[in-house]
Amino acid sequence: MFRRIINKYRKWREMKKWKVRITKNFKDLEHRRQLTKAQKKEVQDFYMDLIGKKVPLYCHEYFYSRTGHFTKEYVPNNIYHCELVPKANVHRVQSAFGDKNMCDFLFPGENIVHSILKNMNGYYYYEGKPVSEEEAISLCQNMEKVIFKPSRKSEGKGILLISVKDGITNVDGKNISQLFKEYKRDFLIQDWVRQHKDMAALNPTSVNTIRILSYRSGMEILIIYSVVRIGRMGSVVDNQCAGGISTTINKNGKLGKIAFGGFSTDNIDSTDTGIVIDGYQLPSYDKAIAMVKRLHLKLPFFNLVGWDVAIQEDGDPVLIEFNTNPGLSQSAFKSGMGEYTERIIRELWPRPNTWFKC
Repeated sequence: MFRRIINKYRKWREMKKWKVRITKNFKDLEHRRQLTKAQKKEVQDFYMDLIGKKVPLYCHEYFYSRTGHFTKEYVPNNIYHCELVPKANVHRVQSAFGDKNMCDFLFPGENIVHSILKNMNGYYYYEGKPVSEEEAISLCQNMEKVIFKPSRKSEGKGILLISVKDGITNVDGKNISQLFKEYKRDFLIQDWVRQHKDMAALNPTSVNTIRILSYRSGMEILIIYSVVRIGRMGSVVDNQCAGGISTTINKNGKLGKIAFGGFSTDNIDSTDTGIVIDGYQLPSYDKAIAMVKRLHLKLPFFNLVGWDVAIQEDGDPVLIEFNTNPGLSQSAFKSGMGEYTERIIRELWPRPNTWFKC
C-alpha cells in the first residue's frame, strides 16, 4: 500500500513536470494559437474512445501554435512519457540496456560506431579488454578527433570532440586523467564518424544523424517517423534540445519544408551552410530503415525505441546509439505517432505500467 502511494506521487510529479515544461515553452512562442471548441471536442472524443478519459490540451495547443497544423493525434507529453513508454518498455531493465556502452554487445556483427575506451560502472575496457585506470590513461595519451561522452545521459549532454597529444587534451588544457575524473564513471570514447558528403553538407562540424522512432508489434516493426537532426555551425552535437534543428523525412528520404529548433525556434528553411531544407535528398535512407527494422527485432524488452543512425562516407548506415526512453518529435513530424497513433495506443493502454505500479 505504501509503495503504491509513493508511485502515485512519483507519477503525479513526473506528469506535472511535463506540463510545466510545455506551458512555459508555449509562453515563449511568437505565435500562440488557441484551440476552437470544435477542435477541443475532436481531441477529447478521440481520446475518450481510446483510453476512456479526457486528456490535458496544452500539448495540442503548443504544437498547433508551433506548426500551424492541428491534429487530434498529438500525444500529450505526460501521457506519452508516464503511460505509453512504461507500457511499451520494461522499465526495470532500461538502465542497463540503455547504456550506450552496450550497443556492440547487443548487436554483434552489425555496423556500430567503434568504441575505443569504455568506462562501465567504474571499470575500464580498452578495445574490449578490461584494463586498470592507470592502463586506460596510458593508452589514451595520443588520440586525434574522437568523441568523449557520457554513456547514460541523453539530449547531447556532456559530449566533447577531443584530441589528445602526450596526455594533454584540447579541452581547456586538461589532461586525459582530469577528464576521466570529471566524468567519474559511465562514459566512453568513440571514433569520430566520417559522414557522407551529403550529410556533411548540412553542417560539417557535427555528425548529422537520422532519428528513427520504431514500434514493435509482434514480429512487425512499424516505422512511426524519422527526422534528420542537424547541428548548427561550430557545434559538435545535432540534438534539437542542445541547439540543433530537425525536420521530418518522407518515405523517399527527402526532407520536409521547414525545420524546428529548441522549443520555440520555428520555420527554419535552410541550414547554417545555406542548404535549402525543402526536398533535400538524404543518402542511403532505405538502408537506414532496413537496419533499424533488423535491429529492433533483437530487443525483446523494448517496443518503442529511438535510433540515431549516421551515414558513413561509403554510404553505409552506422548505429550511433539507441534510446529506450525516446521522446516524440511532434513539431518536426506535426503529429504524435502519425497513422499509427490510434493502433499503438489501443495496443499499449491495457498493458501494465512497468514504471509506476499504482
